[in-house]
Amino acid sequence: MPISLICHFGQFGWLSPEEKQAIRDAATRIRSFGPDEDLVSLGDHPTDCKLILSGYACAYKLLFDGRRQILSFQIPGDICDLPAFFLGRMDHAIGTLTSGNVAIIPHEVLLDLTQIYPRIARALSHSILVDAATAREWMVRLGRRTAYERTAHLLCELWLRLDAVGLTQGDNFKLPVTQARLADALGLTPVHVNRILKQLRESGLITLHGGTVKINDWDGLRNAGEFTPDYLYPGQNSRLQRPRSRVVPQPEPRGVRQEA
Repeated sequence: MPISLICHFGQFGWLSPEEKQAIRDAATRIRSFGPDEDLVSLGDHPTDCKLILSGYACAYKLLFDGRRQILSFQIPGDICDLPAFFLGRMDHAIGTLTSGNVAIIPHEVLLDLTQIYPRIARALSHSILVDAATAREWMVRLGRRTAYERTAHLLCELWLRLDAVGLTQGDNFKLPVTQARLADALGLTPVHVNRILKQLRESGLITLHGGTVKINDWDGLRNAGEFTPDYLYPGQNSRLQRPRSRVVPQPEPRGVRQEA
């Protein structure tokens, strides 16, 4: 069931029961995926969109020598190859980070949804504009923030995005991503990411255990990353407005798992 997409669109305005049911009806064809698969490749001309129902993926580009830059993380509720719906071709790839499921929505079905239900069309447009705003924020993060600031900023962003679609538990969220993949997103080396995560733990800002992140001090983590959620454009129905400070003593944690 595409509950995450309904929650995602719900950030941008009210949806009627009929509109929610139309989204459910459009997302009935399900495909499973494993880790390290390409859902869509660079240069593809897909005829359908892939809505992530469970699991994590990323948008990325490869350099000629094989180095990878992750452009964004894709979470449940994201239509990961939406640009091709408008532009007809993918200028980047979508790769999976974990196992999970996607709903396959043919382009003609999505087009019908936008023509029949104007609020869905507006939510889709809003989502695309937020993606563009997020890409600008990632550019600033990579271009001007320190390694410590980048990492803190990304963790704040991920919690807020996951919380908006109901995928957090209090101040905890799943981060089943290797340090090598975090490095690909942050423009750092895995060794540097390991060192920064250790600093964040020792500062009491976060706890890491078994692929789960717990934010212990919201104000401290926000200040460390100079983070504000403005670029995510939280709507009236969104929970993105409510990051709060909680300082809870924690035992010394284990780190994020290393990539084999």
